[in-house]
Amino acid sequence: MRITLFIPCHNEAQAIRQSARSWLNQTRPADEIIVVDDSSTDATPLILREPEFAGKITVVRTPRNLGNKSHAQEFGLQFVTGDIFVTSDGDTLLAPDFIERIEKDFENPTVAAVGGYVKSLKYNWLTRHRAFEYSIGQNLHKLAQSYLGFMFVIPGAAGAFRTHVFREYLSFDHDTITEDLDFTYKLHKNGFKILFDRNAIVYTQDPATIRCYFLQMQRWFGGGWQNLRKHYSIASFPPQALELSLMYIEGVVYSVLAFLIPILNIRLAGNILLLIFSTASVLSVFAAIREKRLDMLLVPFPYLFLLYVNAYVFLEQFVKEFIFHKRQNVWISPKRLTLA
Repeated sequence: MRITLFIPCHNEAQAIRQSARSWLNQTRPADEIIVVDDSSTDATPLILREPEFAGKITVVRTPRNLGNKSHAQEFGLQFVTGDIFVTSDGDTLLAPDFIERIEKDFENPTVAAVGGYVKSLKYNWLTRHRAFEYSIGQNLHKLAQSYLGFMFVIPGAAGAFRTHVFREYLSFDHDTITEDLDFTYKLHKNGFKILFDRNAIVYTQDPATIRCYFLQMQRWFGGGWQNLRKHYSIASFPPQALELSLMYIEGVVYSVLAFLIPILNIRLAGNILLLIFSTASVLSVFAAIREKRLDMLLVPFPYLFLLYVNAYVFLEQFVKEFIFHKRQNVWISPKRLTLA
């Protein structure tokens, strides 16, 4: 089994050196590592030509900035020769046994794709909150999805695909800003098996400022609405209908009530917020134990604030993408931090 590590990137000079070291420091080395440089204007290509990486990482550069991750992936896929290709990002660190875990997952011939486990690198209170969301989302929601046979999304930072299945069934339409969700829906519609491996771990950078957090949530929620509109027929199957209704119908109702209830009844709003805070406190204990991070216990304090940020962005993107069809497909490059 030949395995290709496939990384699209744009202007990742601050993070890509440490990321590349994690690609090379694998217990089961990748048979080839291909980085698609979407015409970076910073030192990204220079770093990847350093002696530490030269001859070990193949860098292919787009003829011009394509401005969208899926365009960069489509350009680079022609160079992939592996039976399996692993997708990640230029700001993401792979656990040393990540590729080894992926190889074992694909020993099952019925598996067409694998989604790994994403952890957030420590930085500040905002990245702590994202780490909390990842822990709850992956250990409760995504685990339940895998039992239902409908894993919602293969994360772009920790995904793997059978190359022949991807080339035959997963076209690059370039009409959504969350290509990983688009690919996942297409696999489900064609009846392929997707595996969730909680032991295939990556460590990613998450937004460290409110502005970057806001932009990322716009991309995630906007892409979610784009793909729901594009693949609405997937809800004709009971497990998918259950999961999507919980995520989107309940999400809209919940977001509207979050703003409406304080206007109608401030006392009721206070009681609900107290209940949410108490629930977050219990879940933070679970996350602290699961992730072995005591700082997770501090999550409930900013949780209510970010709950309203998320509710606002969710409704904003619903109106823009689902009602007015104001499509956003530009590659958003958040501010990166230099990895130690």
